[in-house]
Amino acid sequence: MAIKKKRRISIRIDMTPMVDIAFLLLIFYMATTQFKPPEARAVDLPQSHSQIELPDKDIINITVTKYDSIYVDYVEKREIEIEGRLVETKARIVRIADTYNVHAEINKARAKNLRALIVIKADEKASFGVMQDIMRSMQENHLERFLIITDHEVEIGETTQSESA
Repeated sequence: MAIKKKRRISIRIDMTPMVDIAFLLLIFYMATTQFKPPEARAVDLPQSHSQIELPDKDIINITVTKYDSIYVDYVEKREIEIEGRLVETKARIVRIADTYNVHAEINKARAKNLRALIVIKADEKASFGVMQDIMRSMQENHLERFLIITDHEVEIGETTQSESA
């Protein structure tokens, strides 16, 4: 008696809808993602225990490098003409300043956006005198509300608790 083998039915899975959905998701995430703009100059921030969340927009960054160079950067709205139509876009402005004209550069940036928050990022190796001159210049020109950005310092007790959990 011969054993008759059952005919195997092949299964065909159509991958077209899955590929379509994958590309649609990829396009969606590429179109909606907002990347953090690059910094004017990279700085090594000093350590601190405080934590404050910064807003994503309306910020005037003052960057002080370890070589005591000062950069004021901000984003402003501009209208450009494309194919005969005016289109509103955002442009990132980076200006080099010194301790004598940093307040003038900040005032130029604030003229574009009065709600902008002033944020100072200073390298941990920047000289104290430059920071003192910047803050004095800002105070003399009634720019008394600003934040100084630092890296969050993790205490030894916090790391052992999080590692054991």
